[in-house]
Amino acid sequence: MPRLDPSRPLTPAGERLVDAASDLFYNRGIRAVGVDLIAEVAGTTKKTLYDRFGSKDGLVVLYLRRRQDRWREFVTRHLAEPSADAGPAHPALRVLDALELWMAAQERGCAFVNAYAELGGTDHPGVEVIRMEKQWTHDLYLRLCEESGLPDPAETAAGLHLVHEGVLVVTTAGARPDAFAQGRRAAGRLLETAAQTS
Repeated sequence: MPRLDPSRPLTPAGERLVDAASDLFYNRGIRAVGVDLIAEVAGTTKKTLYDRFGSKDGLVVLYLRRRQDRWREFVTRHLAEPSADAGPAHPALRVLDALELWMAAQERGCAFVNAYAELGGTDHPGVEVIRMEKQWTHDLYLRLCEESGLPDPAETAAGLHLVHEGVLVVTTAGARPDAFAQGRRAAGRLLETAAQTS
């Protein structure tokens, strides 16, 4: 298990290690990257890496946590901004809009989908970070459905979250260029059906 204390600020060398590891993990894959390469790219030593993070696993966890924090800040900021559309859109659809903007800057798709493909089914501590991120996104949809007064917010949120995750996987695989348009339509139908039952 990593020995990283989240409350302890990183040294400049620690920050370089996190930056180097994050770039390498995302672009080359977690399993393909070793501590020697991370230390070399960061311009530091393996001893510094082990002293600060305990293991490569500690860097993986921090990489995923920082990606998680960045996504949460991004979507929260997007939801707080006035909608550019002529008509009011349900906030849940705006989460998908934020996701499309976010994914446009991610050349290798979703970091969490990619990480789970490598770490899933193991006891790696990064798996818990991935699950926490998925739970946070589900809970965001649930809160938005509750705030909009839908009669069965839990059921609608579950459907919206499945659409969200499906779009992520399909986009990461590069399988459908129209994934976001299809996802918005599916989410819109879910919301319309839910509203009609009130």
